Amino acid sequence: MPRFVDISIPLENDVPADPPFQRVRIEYLTHADTVGTLTGAFPGLKPEQLPEGLGWAAEIAHINTHNGTHVDAPWHYHPTMDGGARAISIDEIPLDWCFRPGVKLDFRHLPDGHVVTPDEIDAELARIGHTLSPLEIVVVNTAAGARYGEADYVDKGCGFGRAATLHLVNQGIRVVGTDGWSWDAPFSFTARRFAETGDPSIVWEGHKAGREKGYCQIEKLHNLEALPSTGFTVSCFPVKVRAASAGWTRAVAILPD
Repeated sequence: MPRFVDISIPLENDVPADPPFQRVRIEYLTHADTVGTLTGAFPGLKPEQLPEGLGWAAEIAHINTHNGTHVDAPWHYHPTMDGGARAISIDEIPLDWCFRPGVKLDFRHLPDGHVVTPDEIDAELARIGHTLSPLEIVVVNTAAGARYGEADYVDKGCGFGRAATLHLVNQGIRVVGTDGWSWDAPFSFTARRFAETGDPSIVWEGHKAGREKGYCQIEKLHNLEALPSTGFTVSCFPVKVRAASAGWTRAVAILPD
């Protein structure tokens, strides 16, 4: 029997997994709250006729498709991809991209805000003794993973710019992932660099690489420390939201027994 490792974060109200403009709001309805809804669906049914006079539990959620652990589609990055073709949305992602052998790169030692280079990717691959194959799912363990649930989570970890992203995609990788809030370096660090340089090309440059070659990324993974460098499979099928830029996923790593 294989071993399953949950590498997702939950959707919850009270954990600062997003900046203020993108917070989750979930209303929890108890079994007592919904008695009237249930009896209203069956004319003549009285609350006291229900087991213990109770209805069902349910939740009403106001969420962004980029809350929680989710898969970004090329449509999120830009209207076009692959040199001008219409960018595909999350419901159009090939499902065979989403269940593939995984490779974990360990960049926890890199400072917050650092933009990973192609050479650093190659050095880590050499360290773990792995050569990438097309369609493997590359996940990145950063310093952000250990800060999930803390107020500074969105500002932690390294990120990936255009050069590093295309370095992976040009080797046939179509899905990448990070335990940080964003595949790019945290916005706070990029904002400071932009203020210093005035260079607009550094803004969201990892995401924008999708204009040149379509790819997907999983953001807000978790528990990557529990994974080996190779020898596992990643399952990250996204929820099928019509024409959307992203879909939530219960990302799971599957290890052989």
